[in-house]
Amino acid sequence: MADALEQQARSLLSAGAVRARAGEMLDIGLAGGLSHFTIDLGRMDAVAEAVLTVTRKAYPTLDVPFHARWRHFVLGGVDRWARLANAASWPDRAARARAEFDLAIVSVLLDAGAGAAWRYRDAVTGQGIGRSEGLAIASLDMFASGLFSRDASAPFRADADVLAQLPLAALTAAFQVSDANPLLGLEGRTDLLRRLGKLVAERADVFGLHDTPRPGGLFDHIAAQAVGGAIAAPAILSAVLNQLGPIWPSRLELAGVPLGDCWRHPALRTDDATAGFVPLHKLSQWLSYSLIEPLQRAGFEITDIDGLTGLAEYRNGGLFVDHEVLRLRDAADAERAHAVDSLLVVEWRALTVALLDRLAELVRAKLGRTPDTLPLASILEGGTWAAGRAIAFSRRPDGAPPLKVISDGTVF
Repeated sequence: MADALEQQARSLLSAGAVRARAGEMLDIGLAGGLSHFTIDLGRMDAVAEAVLTVTRKAYPTLDVPFHARWRHFVLGGVDRWARLANAASWPDRAARARAEFDLAIVSVLLDAGAGAAWRYRDAVTGQGIGRSEGLAIASLDMFASGLFSRDASAPFRADADVLAQLPLAALTAAFQVSDANPLLGLEGRTDLLRRLGKLVAERADVFGLHDTPRPGGLFDHIAAQAVGGAIAAPAILSAVLNQLGPIWPSRLELAGVPLGDCWRHPALRTDDATAGFVPLHKLSQWLSYSLIEPLQRAGFEITDIDGLTGLAEYRNGGLFVDHEVLRLRDAADAERAHAVDSLLVVEWRALTVALLDRLAELVRAKLGRTPDTLPLASILEGGTWAAGRAIAFSRRPDGAPPLKVISDGTVF
């Protein structure tokens, strides 16, 4: 029975579970069964047009790359990581891939909401960069300077033992945090990197196959699963969730399996132990999207990219609230701050995932594209995230999301 229970728990650590349960939440909402939101699909066409507008502006040829951390390392048209990586000498493609896994994993784990006030002053341009892009450039600078490496002559790596003992002061300084430049959740981010280091050090069988233990060792673990040089994108997510899952702070567990970004909602009914669980895995999917390109550069073919889902975060979610596809039953909820595990936030995030699938179909229909020629990862990039940010700034001067979520720096 324990084995069956563990299997049920691990079934929640998959993109398929995220998509299926988000779809159920949407069905319940369309039937009027949710406590916080009503849904108006009649407004989806306007959302698709808004997404197309920002996509065409950013990518006039409609050749849209994947939504991934790598986009945020491009500043003023210069791809900073590519410039560094192309100038470095790598013994083989796998060595570069391990470094890129190190960078992506650390950078994504540092990428929860920064808050509206924080800015990172870029040494090259002198400009102050906020939010996700600022966090990205800051994390790239940390990585390139060797902050996470134990070997001063090899800066482009993150060593497990260095991460495990990372001082809060090091991140405080690297993020340029001060009373005048506050960053949300700095302690939470530091703790997450330390937990990552400890886990990786303990799991040399996964993270130390061809090097001393480092997060980038996950590349070798995933590469070993390739069949005929091909790896399915959902398998990347499964590896991320199953191997990195224990680093997340105390969240739900089932049969001793930590469930990560997974929450409860009583409307979701199943006939097994997973009843009421709503998996979303936002940061893990964002990371999985960001691991596709290093794997491709290392020579692997990545299949079923649409097997991953849209991301349950506040730009995509805000897109549907601001366009009034999702309407609050109680307007006063727009003024309140909501805990991440509140039913309102769980509903909002699950509905976002399901609506992104619907939206992708609409966008493709307007462009005469297919999932192969315009995958969801490209629609997110084009796309929904930018359109969510654009309407947020048009509605609210500070560009804040339409709903306030109390974040601990480890969810989104």
